[in-house]
Amino acid sequence: MLRHDGSDAPGLFGARAKGFRMQLFDTRRLGPDGLAVIVGGSGFIGRYLVQELARTGVRIRVVVRNEPAALFLKPLGSLGQIEIISADVRSPASLAQAFDGATLGVNLVGILDESGQKFDSVQHLGAAAVARAAAHAGVEAFVHVSAIGAASDSPAQYARSKGDGEAAVRKLLPVATIVRPSIVYGPEDAFLNRFAGLARSLPVMPVIAGDTKFQPVYVRDVARAIVVALADPARFGGKTYDLGGPRVYTFRALLAWILKEIRIDKPLVDIPPFAAKAMAQLGKVLPGMPMTYDQWLMLQSDNVAVLPGLAEFGIDPTPMEAIAPGYLERFRTAGRFHRDRAA
Repeated sequence: MLRHDGSDAPGLFGARAKGFRMQLFDTRRLGPDGLAVIVGGSGFIGRYLVQELARTGVRIRVVVRNEPAALFLKPLGSLGQIEIISADVRSPASLAQAFDGATLGVNLVGILDESGQKFDSVQHLGAAAVARAAAHAGVEAFVHVSAIGAASDSPAQYARSKGDGEAAVRKLLPVATIVRPSIVYGPEDAFLNRFAGLARSLPVMPVIAGDTKFQPVYVRDVARAIVVALADPARFGGKTYDLGGPRVYTFRALLAWILKEIRIDKPLVDIPPFAAKAMAQLGKVLPGMPMTYDQWLMLQSDNVAVLPGLAEFGIDPTPMEAIAPGYLERFRTAGRFHRDRAA
C-alpha cells in the first residue's frame, strides 16, 4: 500500500518519497526512455504531478498556454528532465507537435468559472483534441482528469461539459484512465483558501446548500494515483475512478471547521434556497457576483465518491485535518502565533 504515514521510506519506483511505503512496478514505462506529456501541467494539480513523475526518472513535457509562467516547474526535476512548451487545446496542430514522441499522456485542463461556450470548448472539445493527439502519437497510457458529478445530462454547464469530455476521451482513446476527484485541497487550493479569506472579510459566514456533501481529497494523493495509473495501464486503462478523501463533510460542517481552524468566531447564517437561487441568477447579468448560476446548480448535488477510488491505487487517503491547518494558519489574526480559544 502507498500510505501517508509521514515516513521517508523507499517509495514508488524506488524513490524516497515522504508518505509512501515500498510498492514495485515495471519501471520500463516510467523511466528515462519514456516521455510523459502533461497538458495543463502548470496548474494546481499539475505542479504536484510533475514533482511525483520527476521522481520516477521519466522525461516530462509540460504543455501550457503561458510558457514563462510555468518555468517554476523546471527545478522539480533533474537537469533537462522537464521541458516546457506552449500549445492550446483548441489548436490540433499545436497538440500534435506537443505529443510528438510521447509514450504517456495526461490531460489536466479544466476551468471553473466561464460561460457555457467556454466550458464546452475547453472541457469537451479540448479534451477530445488532447485525446486525439495522444492516440495519434500511440501513447501506452493516458489519464484524463475529470470531476465527480460529470454527466452529459447534467443541468450544470460545467458538469455537462466534463461528462461530454469523458465520453469523447473514451471514444477516441479506449485505453484512457479517467479519474474524477471531489474538491481537491492543498496549499494552493481555491476552495479552503477562498472560504477562509471570506471568513476574515465578512461579518457573518453565509451558508448556501449547507447539507450538500463533499469528500475533500489531498492534491498529492490525486497526483500519486495518476502516476500509478500511468505505470500500469493493463490494470487501470479503460476504467473510471472517483477520488475522495477519508471523510465526507456537509458544506456547513466544512465552513464550521474552517472557522475553527483560523480562530474566527462568526455565526454561520443559512441563506434560504430561493434567495441563493436569485443571487446566483443575477450572476448571469452582473459580473463579479460571489456565485454563478452554474455553481448554484452544482451545489444541488452531493460531491462524493461512488465509484472505486484511491484504495484501488494502493493509496490511503490523507485526512484534511493532517494537512490543511498548516496552510490555513495564515488566515488567523496573528498567524501561527494566534492563541487558541482554550488558551
